[in-house]
Amino acid sequence: MSASDPASAEQGIRVAVVGYGARSPIAAHVPNARPGAYVSAVVDTTPAGRERGRAAHPEAAVHASVDELVAAGTADAALVLTPDDTHEEIAVALLRAGVAVYLEKPLAITVEGADHVLATAAETGTPLYVGHNFRHSGVVRTMRGVIERGEIGEVRAVWVRHFVGNGGDYYFKDWHADRSRTNTLLLQKASHDIDVVHYLASGYTRRVVGMGDLMIYGGIEDRRDRTGETMPDWFSFDNWPPASQTGLNPVVDVEDVSMMLMRLDNGVQASYQQCHFTPDYWRNYTVIGTEGRLENVGDTGGGVVKVWNRRHEWQVAGDVEHPIDGVASGHADADLLTMTEFLDHVLDGAPTVVSPVAAREAVAAGALAAESLRDGSRPRDVPDLPEHVLAHFARRTAVPAPPAPGRTTP
Repeated sequence: MSASDPASAEQGIRVAVVGYGARSPIAAHVPNARPGAYVSAVVDTTPAGRERGRAAHPEAAVHASVDELVAAGTADAALVLTPDDTHEEIAVALLRAGVAVYLEKPLAITVEGADHVLATAAETGTPLYVGHNFRHSGVVRTMRGVIERGEIGEVRAVWVRHFVGNGGDYYFKDWHADRSRTNTLLLQKASHDIDVVHYLASGYTRRVVGMGDLMIYGGIEDRRDRTGETMPDWFSFDNWPPASQTGLNPVVDVEDVSMMLMRLDNGVQASYQQCHFTPDYWRNYTVIGTEGRLENVGDTGGGVVKVWNRRHEWQVAGDVEHPIDGVASGHADADLLTMTEFLDHVLDGAPTVVSPVAAREAVAAGALAAESLRDGSRPRDVPDLPEHVLAHFARRTAVPAPPAPGRTTP
């Protein structure tokens, strides 16, 4: 049974989980996202990962490699939840095998890698979806609604501050801390926010400047190999203050403070700041338009998006305030919506809000910002995708991709 076969919608769809680590709990959404969908296989290169997958999905086939999965023919679609540096190779292999791919963000760790994945999807016609679940979060949907209703006029600037209070535990005790595995946390962590900047501003970054440093975690000498462990094994709010962290990854060479400036193709200017040793953990967006501005206070259920659109002195209360719905912590609600969108796209050909082109543009902006910050903050220009690749994905996206200079939106 092929995932592109209309009969799949009636017979169900077999979904493999490739990489059974910290992100693997999203597989639990598969049967809830689509009637008849089920986890048919687990793939992990480590014995510990295969054991976790076997325990969570006792009816699923268990494989040690993607090659085994493809040879066994036990999946119509796959959730690729492996470390970032493996995304390109695994996605290309699955796409060429005709297995629809849900690829966890970031799409890849280089512009060239991201372009390779998109070109392969365009060539094969196999469905590709990138898990930018943050577009489906309550805070982003609320901010997008404010903009679409014209409450702040035309967007002209976006500023983002990201306080990564759990950064030491989340990103500096395993492979995330190794530049060869992630390239930069402007991909692993910031790709969500760069994508949302593009989404709210209806444009894509075309010039970027970066600045950053490894300020805290590079000086911690307590390191150890955590093979076989996943983040929940070591996470604790008691791991504070940041300089007292222990058991960091043997290699720590990604920046723990990163900043970037972006100029979008439609003239919007944006900034993003990320710090991995703050005490609190949340994102703050400010979007300034021609007739007002919005700002979120809190980024999960219980927070609020405030809008100021009358002229006056400073005030805490917005002129209009919109409550944020959804879960109070984490992103389980957005994960379910993202999984639903993926399976509906694979089985019904339904268009998606999350576009692989947008995922590529987030990678391009983040990767080139990292190049800039490691090269004396020299600006970098983002290259365009080939026209045939853009045309392929334009037909599969619910929200048309913003046009690059000189092009009209498909």
